[in-house]
Amino acid sequence: METKSRTLEITILSAEDLRIHNKSVKKNAFVVVQTDSFNSKTTKMNGKGGSSPSWNDKLVMDMPMHTRFVTLQVKCKSSGGRDKTVGLVRIPVTDFIGGYSPETCLQFLSYRLRDPKGLKNGILNVSIRLKEPLQACSSQAVASGLGIPINGRNDFGVVTGIPICSGYPSTSFFR
Repeated sequence: METKSRTLEITILSAEDLRIHNKSVKKNAFVVVQTDSFNSKTTKMNGKGGSSPSWNDKLVMDMPMHTRFVTLQVKCKSSGGRDKTVGLVRIPVTDFIGGYSPETCLQFLSYRLRDPKGLKNGILNVSIRLKEPLQACSSQAVASGLGIPINGRNDFGVVTGIPICSGYPSTSFFR
């Protein structure tokens, strides 16, 4: 049976200005990445980064086809051993899939975190990409040898076009 997921590679790089109850985080911050209720992974705990921790942890995980958001939750382990939520961000999948760059292209993104009350609480820096893209129509055309040779080349490369508006008055450019 064919799987209905893709492989997501997300690197949790760093965070800035993390606070709990308006006080800077001292240590023990970590990030939980969740693609759905069944797929989650956690970074290592940063014991000395304070309010600007750095992880540089690469997490590779399954992302089901129905996923609309990837949730990143920054937490901090308290001295009593409890996990406190510092901030959360929900990254729309459309931020790294379906744009003008290929799905497998590594993208560096920064997001504002929100604390449990919904207030701004720091910034999280990540890099993200899909490891295995879906086979699109253009990829299937290349595999089947369809295309037009350009300048005598017979590799039938795929060209990505960007739509433009053609509603300009006829006197503006081509007269």
